[in-house]
Amino acid sequence: MASNGTGTGEVVQVIGPVVDVRFPAQDLPSILNAVKIEDTSSNINLTVEVAQMLGDDVVRCVALDSTDGLVRGMKARDTGNPIA
Repeated sequence: MASNGTGTGEVVQVIGPVVDVRFPAQDLPSILNAVKIEDTSSNINLTVEVAQMLGDDVVRCVALDSTDGLVRGMKARDTGNPIA
């Protein structure tokens, strides 16, 4: 079940521009939602777009910029809206 946004998940895998993020089951973002990954200590401010539901509360996202520096465990926040 997709939520209306604002859920917080965690990066579980990064392969090139593809980022897999696990969210709580009740907070799964909708397909095409923008998800923000921000980490001030690593100077990361990245927006990814939800492209696919993988199951086990994981969504597959496509990054709109470089994923350099992204690591597992980083927090990801569903904006609740498509990329604008």
